[in-house]
Amino acid sequence: MLKHLILSLTLLPVAQAAAAENIQTTILAGGCFWCIESDFEKVDGVKEVVSGYTGGTTVDPTYETLKGSGHYEAVEITYDADVVTYGQLLNAFFRSVDPTDAGGQFCDRGESYRTAVFVSNAVEKDIAEAAKATAQRDLGQQIVTPILDAATFYEAEAYHQDYYKGQQRVITRGGIKRQSEAYEFYRNACGRDQRVAELWGDAAPFVHHN
Repeated sequence: MLKHLILSLTLLPVAQAAAAENIQTTILAGGCFWCIESDFEKVDGVKEVVSGYTGGTTVDPTYETLKGSGHYEAVEITYDADVVTYGQLLNAFFRSVDPTDAGGQFCDRGESYRTAVFVSNAVEKDIAEAAKATAQRDLGQQIVTPILDAATFYEAEAYHQDYYKGQQRVITRGGIKRQSEAYEFYRNACGRDQRVAELWGDAAPFVHHN
């Protein structure tokens, strides 16, 4: 009985702290979902980032059936809105992609690699429109990233989750590498950070500046 009482008292502060969090979710598409996942899992207040597919017409899409489905590669971000706001996430998002490119992102071309912000209500839409307008003003170029109504989000296959830190060995154009090494090879070869730095300079939140 005493053991159960101690356990209950021990768990109580944790339960109270969890209840105090203001947990929200949002869906963003920014090209390769491995990269968006890697970037946003570094943000304070972000609890989890899941890679997946959304915005298309196919039910239960897979990576193999993505082409022609209308779905975007996207991520679902779960965050504590008392630590990082929706607006702050969007400001970082616009500055972590090439929002002037309507045909894909970096070396990845086609509809599944387009950028988009998916909103769930009128408040989110207003915040997203404001973030887009601010980014366009700061960039001085037209931003083509659409703001769309949120649709069903389908979680991607398990091997896509946290790919950037995976340790399984995979075959790449650069030889056999661990997933984490393959990810870095891909990201660099695709020119993602180089293009983002070219567009946004020091405002790019996930690019390492010398």
